[in-house]
Amino acid sequence: MSHKGHLKKLAFYVFASLVAFFNLVPFFWMLSSSLKERGALLVLPVEWIPNPVSLDAYRRLFSLFPFGRAIFNSLFVASGTTAIVVLSSAMAAYVFAKIPFRGREVLFTMFLMTMMIPGQVTMIPNFLVLRYLGLLNSFLGILAPSIFNAFAVFLLRQNMRGIPDPLSEAAIIDGASYATIFFRIIVPLSKPVLAALTVITFMGAWNDYLWPLIVLPDRAKMTLPVGLSLLNTQYGNQYNLLMAGGLISMLPILVLYSFAQKHFEHG
Repeated sequence: MSHKGHLKKLAFYVFASLVAFFNLVPFFWMLSSSLKERGALLVLPVEWIPNPVSLDAYRRLFSLFPFGRAIFNSLFVASGTTAIVVLSSAMAAYVFAKIPFRGREVLFTMFLMTMMIPGQVTMIPNFLVLRYLGLLNSFLGILAPSIFNAFAVFLLRQNMRGIPDPLSEAAIIDGASYATIFFRIIVPLSKPVLAALTVITFMGAWNDYLWPLIVLPDRAKMTLPVGLSLLNTQYGNQYNLLMAGGLISMLPILVLYSFAQKHFEHG
């Protein structure tokens, strides 16, 4: 039985290693292409190790358009969106999970029903509202709609319902307010799911293309996905530039996940 168990474990690791390898092949191709000169991209068979290694694509990224500014804009938008979504959704989830009031379940059901509405349907009404409020071509116009996120509220509510009620009841007996209970009891016990939501929200905001393209027409305020799209239009199909920009755009996600990995997997 022990011998069979070792064979099964070995077979599992071999299979998992093969799956990981094939998933990493596109990443290695991106890295290799970003270090090639433009003419070497179409050489067959594919040269996985660039010869010669060239950093010209990374230098040209910052000279063709304000790439550094686009990175800063994306960091600001993604960080702001993540903070707003996590804070507002956590407070709403706490109300739906722990504070009883008449019509709570009906209201929460109606809240969840908004998840069935495609984002494309609400895009034009949101645009008209932002135009009426004078928030177009501003970062506030990007961040404002993120206050409402039904999926995040649902995710956090399901977790908070598992927190024992006697903890909150004991705090109320001791004179704690709802705000104190939320920040000192509910939030610390919800760290894993909050970390998971943070990573998911940041990734979504970082990679968002269509909404920033619509709301931020000013080139100085464009985000990184919008900036990368210019490499396929104004400057032609320069794949080494695209690969270099794609690799740089992956770095914040990798850094964030490396810090939140433990909580993310647990949550």
